[in-house]
Amino acid sequence: MFAEARLSDGSRALIWDLLPGDREAVREGFEKLSEETRFHRFLAAVPHLTETMLDHLVDEIDGVDHVALALVVVDAAGNGVPAGVARMIRYSDERDAADVAVTVIDEFQRRGVATALLGELMRRRPAGVTRLVTTVTADNAASLAMLRRLGPTVAEPAGPNRLDVVVELPDHGPDDPESDVVAAAGTDPEHPSAAGDEIL
Repeated sequence: MFAEARLSDGSRALIWDLLPGDREAVREGFEKLSEETRFHRFLAAVPHLTETMLDHLVDEIDGVDHVALALVVVDAAGNGVPAGVARMIRYSDERDAADVAVTVIDEFQRRGVATALLGELMRRRPAGVTRLVTTVTADNAASLAMLRRLGPTVAEPAGPNRLDVVVELPDHGPDDPESDVVAAAGTDPEHPSAAGDEIL
């Protein structure tokens, strides 16, 4: 199953489920990230993905409690170039809450990749999830802007340069077109940061 998307610069993109066979692609994609992007994603200095981390990021995807999507940009020759990954993971002790993460390779940032991924992720979110509960760096304005577009948001300090963020999601089913709350954010002139980098 895949979805088509149009980025803010007009580029065509495809979004599909991240699969166990994508383990090496995830590893290779991480190696292309800048130190700043890695820090925003993991809130720590992570030089390389370990096998244990890859187990969690790829092998534990079940499409029910852990949904993960990959986006590729279609180049002029018709080839797909990996650009980003988004995931939503339900908390085991709070079945109505989930963490969310979007990571975009640096060369594709500010082109609406994160926005496209989030729009599809919202449509595919685990059944029963009504809240996003996550932590971001306080200086990641793009991520905060996108989270606020998903629903009523509360952000509270959680240590040096950290914010704990809770987003109340609209009560729409995955097939309801109203659930596509961020579909056009990448081209919204009033929210230029909405086509930003990555979310944790």
